[in-house]
Amino acid sequence: QVQLVESGGGLVQPGGSLSLSCSASGSIFSINTMGWYRQAPEKERELVATITSDGSTNYADSVKGRFTISRDNVMNTVYLQMKSLKPEDTAVYYCNAYIHIDSRQWGVYWGEGAPVTVSS
Repeated sequence: QVQLVESGGGLVQPGGSLSLSCSASGSIFSINTMGWYRQAPEKERELVATITSDGSTNYADSVKGRFTISRDNVMNTVYLQMKSLKPEDTAVYYCNAYIHIDSRQWGVYWGEGAPVTVSS
């Protein structure tokens, strides 16, 4: 079994900063792309940022310059540093990873979600 466990999140004022982390555990052979998605109330889940195993990153236009994604391949952990937060960043943030459980089998796994609220 593979699990993604998120930590961080919470309540922050507009303009503030917050960090999220997500650790993968279980029967893991290797991890390809890891990323963060978010879902605001009554909206569809959307991409926030992704990072490949060699460190290539991709960001949604709405977070470029404010959010930074990084990963620790030894610890199987992905991070999201969020700065200059806006009320429209309020959402549940989900960790995502493409994980190989052996040399042939792989799957897409999701964390349980970490709520982030940006409000004064």
